[in-house]
Amino acid sequence: MQRSIMSFFHPKKEGKAKKPEKEASNSSRETEPPPKAALKEWNGVVSDSDSPVKRPGRKAARVLGSEGEEEDEARSPAKGQKPAPDCSQVSTPRPATSPENSASLSDTSPTDSSPSGIPKRRTEAETPMESISEPEVATRHELQEEEEQTKPPRSAPKTLSSFFTPRKPAIKKEVKEEEPGAPGKEGAAEGPLDPSGYNPAKNNYHPVEDACWKPGQKVPYLAVARTFEKIEEVSARLRMVETLSNLLRSVVALSPPDLLPVLYLSLNHLGPPQQGLELGVGDGVLLKAVAQATGRQLESIRAEAAEKGDVGLVAENSRSTQRLMLPPPPLTASGVFSKFRDIARLTGSASTAKKIDIIKGLFVACRHSEARFIARSLSGRLRLGLAEQSVLAALSQAVSLTPPGQEFPPAVVDAGKGKTAEARKTWLEEQGMILKQTFCEVPDLDRIIPVLLEHGLERLPEHCKLSPGIPLKPMLAHPTRGVSEVLKRFEEAAFTCEYKYDGQRAQIHALEGGEVKIFSRNQEDNTGKYPDIISRIPKIKLPSVTSFILDTEAVAWDRGKKQIQPFQVLTTRKRKEVDASEIQVQVCLYAFDLIYLNGESLVREPLSRRRQLLRENFVETEGEFVFATSLDTKDVEQIAEFLEQSVKDSCEGLMVKTLDVDATYEIAKRSHNWLKLKKDYLDGVGDTLDLVVIGAYLGRGKRAGRYGGFLLASYDEDSEELQAICKLGTGFSDEELEEHHQSLKALVLPSPRPYVRIDGAVTPDHWLDPSAVWEVKCADLSLSPIYPAARGLVDSDKGISLRFPRFIRVREDKQPEQATTSAQVACLYRKQSQIQNQQGEDSGSDPEDTY
Repeated sequence: MQRSIMSFFHPKKEGKAKKPEKEASNSSRETEPPPKAALKEWNGVVSDSDSPVKRPGRKAARVLGSEGEEEDEARSPAKGQKPAPDCSQVSTPRPATSPENSASLSDTSPTDSSPSGIPKRRTEAETPMESISEPEVATRHELQEEEEQTKPPRSAPKTLSSFFTPRKPAIKKEVKEEEPGAPGKEGAAEGPLDPSGYNPAKNNYHPVEDACWKPGQKVPYLAVARTFEKIEEVSARLRMVETLSNLLRSVVALSPPDLLPVLYLSLNHLGPPQQGLELGVGDGVLLKAVAQATGRQLESIRAEAAEKGDVGLVAENSRSTQRLMLPPPPLTASGVFSKFRDIARLTGSASTAKKIDIIKGLFVACRHSEARFIARSLSGRLRLGLAEQSVLAALSQAVSLTPPGQEFPPAVVDAGKGKTAEARKTWLEEQGMILKQTFCEVPDLDRIIPVLLEHGLERLPEHCKLSPGIPLKPMLAHPTRGVSEVLKRFEEAAFTCEYKYDGQRAQIHALEGGEVKIFSRNQEDNTGKYPDIISRIPKIKLPSVTSFILDTEAVAWDRGKKQIQPFQVLTTRKRKEVDASEIQVQVCLYAFDLIYLNGESLVREPLSRRRQLLRENFVETEGEFVFATSLDTKDVEQIAEFLEQSVKDSCEGLMVKTLDVDATYEIAKRSHNWLKLKKDYLDGVGDTLDLVVIGAYLGRGKRAGRYGGFLLASYDEDSEELQAICKLGTGFSDEELEEHHQSLKALVLPSPRPYVRIDGAVTPDHWLDPSAVWEVKCADLSLSPIYPAARGLVDSDKGISLRFPRFIRVREDKQPEQATTSAQVACLYRKQSQIQNQQGEDSGSDPEDTY
């Protein structure tokens, strides 16, 4: 016993037979402790230069860091095995090696162990190096080489480096994407359950079999990212809708609680508009987070971002070269959405650093294309061409084909199966209208989705109704070019003319408990902006009024002169957290419609009835709350005089509305039953156009050094494309040009978005991310073989362009999808042509506009 133990601590005498040592080495090699390199890897990066494991042909003996480490390594039990009873020390747990390299101690032969059961050492570190004779050292080196040649190949420990240190370029990217953080790496099902291979664009998609997660599990964010990839690859709207719908069908069938976050991620929203949650993450903060998460130099990242024009691609490329020491769990859709909301809620001086920490944590956990879409979402530009209406269409299609509320496995995964293609299309359109109409009255997914999951689409209108506190999308008017057109359209119907006030739309909501909310035309909560209006509510309504929704216009008002002030004055008013005692710009409310009163929706009542109730239940106060000035007449001269008077009273013109026939309040619709007649309509195009800036031309002469012209586009609702319509270069002051140059240069892209069409238009010097909307006036509209706007709507081969366009103002209240549509452009052109034909003028086309 004593001799065996002593043999463990002292070297064998030179001259001993080598064969037993070799046999022992072969029989017990699997119990050897992991190479020291594994310890180095655990604590940091192992370079090829100092790794005794990775350098081929290295013959130097291994040297452990300390005697204590020696003992720990020698005595570490194999994975899943308890320590030997007589061992006095237990090693600190380490990453387990593969089973083939981790044989249990009980597997060693009697000759490989001392009587105490301690395995014999097989390394040169058994004794001090100086005590070993040179022949023995040489012999042991030979044995070591022979062992390496005869032993089965060992699975080399993965070289896991910190996320913050870039990996060697020679290592292929594919290795990274297969290894770190793969979901269900051990024992998980392969194939469809691997999110990296998820394909929602697959034909005959099955919401359960083709999904990449199991029932009850959280939706992997990678499934969302893969869906975005597929949508980004196509430009056809119907294909986009179908791809997103397939993802949503799987969510409904497998993980219904995740439906809401997936929808918000698809819309790139953090909640209903009235919550006012915005990420507020600029590209500078994103690039810093990428730099900190990847170890790359910030200047290098900035240069790449400037070159590619897409911080998402920069984040993805940076992430794709990284290896993690301890891969974090895969990202989930609900987890990412929750982090986004956390970022939006951060305020204060330290908020930027906290945001960077959260974003860095997200980037560290990213796989494949996840970093691309997380960065884009954070920047506020998802860049998929996926508008709100498309997301709603995908949702309605998903819950129609795969109804919610079924027990698993769902009995119905495709309710449209068996229908003809035409019948299926018609059915899905009808289903889509149910959701669309409900969303118009209750544009709040937080309220709609729970009802949809519990009661289904058919019963949604029963449970989601218009109510105070939830802003609705306002009814809008169509432009018209003259009084004669108004009379022609309303020939058989009674109508009224109202002043069109130049202010900001204000939707006033009074709840049963007395709370008052004010919303903008985009459903943003402006309550904090108008404390003076809030204080007036008790005195403008009768005591019998307990709840209501008023449609009004907030207009700047000069109390001294008792007159309306220009719109520009109103824009100088503070937007948030306004103190009533510090207000300098006073406002007057001009009420023109009543949408809800004392628990009853009035949207289906004619305007005549709504106007009567408005005047019966509310009280005017000069300079504070006034009914819109109106005139009920069909006399052409009276209408013309009323129009002139509206201009003298500092208004934009007139709103002409039917009173009884087709006179309901059409939520979120630009209706022909409301027409706007502006002062400049009689000698030009009937309306200004709100167009999206998609490109910029470098200036020359006195405009050198900044942009001198811009390429604008209208929005096509059917294809969800931005279609070039004109170049713009007039209407700017020098100060405005400088402001535009500074604001737009941050939007420069290396190439246009896939949903931008310019066809034959002159390619701009700089492509821009299509996010800015400008109001533009023009002298005329003309057919154009160059510009694609409204092509096929008026002429099969030609589009429509603007002649002599002129910049009016920036529309900060509008998103690109709210810009003038190509269908509206075509409508304006037809009206113009009708008038020109009536006047006997030639309406020939001009292939190019001038600026």
